[in-house]
Amino acid sequence: MAEGERLRRAQFEFAAHIRDPEHAPAPAGIEDRRMAIYRELFFNNVRDLLGRSFPVLRELLGEQGWDAMVRDWLIRHRAQTPLFLELPQEFLRYLLEEREPAANEAPFLAELAHYEWVELALSIDEREPELHGVEPQGDLLAGCPVLSPLAWSLAYAWPVHRIGPDFRPTVLPAEPTRLVVYRDRRDRVGFLEVNQVTARLLELLGAETLPRPTGRECLLRIATELSHPNPAAVVAGGAEILAELRARDVVIGVAGESD
Repeated sequence: MAEGERLRRAQFEFAAHIRDPEHAPAPAGIEDRRMAIYRELFFNNVRDLLGRSFPVLRELLGEQGWDAMVRDWLIRHRAQTPLFLELPQEFLRYLLEEREPAANEAPFLAELAHYEWVELALSIDEREPELHGVEPQGDLLAGCPVLSPLAWSLAYAWPVHRIGPDFRPTVLPAEPTRLVVYRDRRDRVGFLEVNQVTARLLELLGAETLPRPTGRECLLRIATELSHPNPAAVVAGGAEILAELRARDVVIGVAGESD
C-alpha cells in the first residue's frame, strides 16, 4: 500500500473513532491514553459550542441527555462546513431531518432548537439594511413601508419563547405562536410576539410585488379578508403596529420616490 493511501486510511479511522469510539476502533499503533485526550477534547469542545447556541434545549435534556444527543449527531450527521459558527445550523438540520425522536420525548424539541438557532443566525448575519431610497421617518400609511432584511416573521406550533425548565407543555395549543425576531441598528437581537393581523401585515409588506403596497392598502386588504365591519379601525390599529415595528427597526422606513 502506498504511503499516501496508508495516511488517508489512518485519517479516516482516526475521525471515525473520534465520532463513535464505542463502535469504530482507533488506528492501530496509537496508545489509548493518547487517543483519550483527542476524544475528550473533541467531544467536549463540540458539546460546549453547541450548548452555547442551544442553552434551553441543553438544560431541558440534562447533561446526560445532551451528551447523548450530541454524540448521536456526531455519528449520524456529515457536516458540509468547516466553520464553527455554522455548526449549529448543521445540528439543527440533523434535528429537523435526520434524528428519530424517542417515544417519550417532548414533541417541541425541534421547534425550540430552531427558535434558539434564529438568534445566532441573526447575530452573525453580515447583511445591513439598505437605506438608499428609504425615508426613515416617512408616512407609514401613505407610503410603502420597507422591512429590514434582519427581521424574520416566524410561526411555531408550540410556544417556544416560553418553554424552559418550569414550563414544558404537553398539549398542542389551538393557535400557533407567531414571533418576529429581529436585529436592530445597535446589533441587538429582539423577540416580539405578534397576533395574526400583524403577521399578515408583515407578509403583505414582505411580498416581492410591484408596485409596492402602501401601509394603508395593506391594512384595508386585511380588513377585507377579516370582513371587518369598521375598516377605519383596522387602519388606525395598524398605524400603531407599524409605528412600533419602526421603533424596533423591523420597519426601516418607507420607500422614497426614487425607489
